[in-house]
Amino acid sequence: MLISEQALRQFTYNIFLAIGCSEAHAHLSADVLLRSDMRGIDSHGVARLSGYVRLWEKGRINPKPNIRIVHQTPTTATVDGDAGLGLVVAPFAMQVAIGMAKTYGSGWVSVRNSNHFGIAGYHALMAVEQDMIGFAMTNASPLVAPTFSNERMLGTNPMCYAFPAGKYPPMVVDMATSAAANGKLEIAQRKGAPVPEGWLQDAQGNYTTDPHALKTGGSLLPLGSDREHGSHKGFGLSATVDILSAVLSGANYGPWVPPFVAFLDPPADPVGQGIGHFLGAMRVDGFRPVQDFKDSLDNWISRFKSAQTIDPEQKVIIPGEPELEAELDRRMNGIPLVDAVVKDLNELAVRFGVEGISPA
Repeated sequence: MLISEQALRQFTYNIFLAIGCSEAHAHLSADVLLRSDMRGIDSHGVARLSGYVRLWEKGRINPKPNIRIVHQTPTTATVDGDAGLGLVVAPFAMQVAIGMAKTYGSGWVSVRNSNHFGIAGYHALMAVEQDMIGFAMTNASPLVAPTFSNERMLGTNPMCYAFPAGKYPPMVVDMATSAAANGKLEIAQRKGAPVPEGWLQDAQGNYTTDPHALKTGGSLLPLGSDREHGSHKGFGLSATVDILSAVLSGANYGPWVPPFVAFLDPPADPVGQGIGHFLGAMRVDGFRPVQDFKDSLDNWISRFKSAQTIDPEQKVIIPGEPELEAELDRRMNGIPLVDAVVKDLNELAVRFGVEGISPA
């Protein structure tokens, strides 16, 4: 089913209002989720809406948080999200980072006591709008086993770097540090399809293509899948995200990160508060004139786009291009939602007494 952006945005806003969010936070939360759907990252858009509602029902999300800075130097800060939606906590923290960068050239903020923050790209792109380079990362529910292990110790722990360009759109490197994001498993589950080999292992540590393997003790694999293909590098990247996001801020880290799914309780022996994020902004003109940088990045992009390919029918894809293409298409034609997501959303509509969704 295709749903118009505006209709889905209004629906999402209504649901966030219904769970007690302020108008400003409902607007912002809806914007973060819709940006994900518009950019073709269906795993982190409105398909996650019912998950936030379930966490709210469990008392694990505070719809009216007192988000505040609890530690600060001129260029660094720690933010406590007061168990709020990461969809509003992370933008608050990025605005703090941008404010410091405007004065001092860069700003770095570690966040504790937050929740799932949507796509990392949303937050990193906030800095790009100010002619800055943006950084955003977060730790997440422990679903990933480190190299040589079959114990879930880390999240998919995404990281994003966003760079302002000139004639080209911003270059956005937004990726999980696991072989695949958990949301892609959820998409496969809804479609009843297997996942590629190398994404998952079962409880015994054997490769599996069953998208439900996590429910039977399996785990996601780090980026690289196994030691011979560089999984130690994915493990190292994921560990870096976990340390910057949580060990630095005082959030829960590693296997103590509370799960996103509401039917699983957080660990009984937490080592911190909520989940953690890490956000940063650097002024381009702290290094060279902005236009000079943009011209050089345009030249970089042009040269890579023209790189000789093995198959003449293929082309080198610049990070961020697929998401931009999806956004242009969906703005014109609507956002595709699978039946399972439509059913899920309309059940929320009935429950909260708001208008349901229908085809564009």
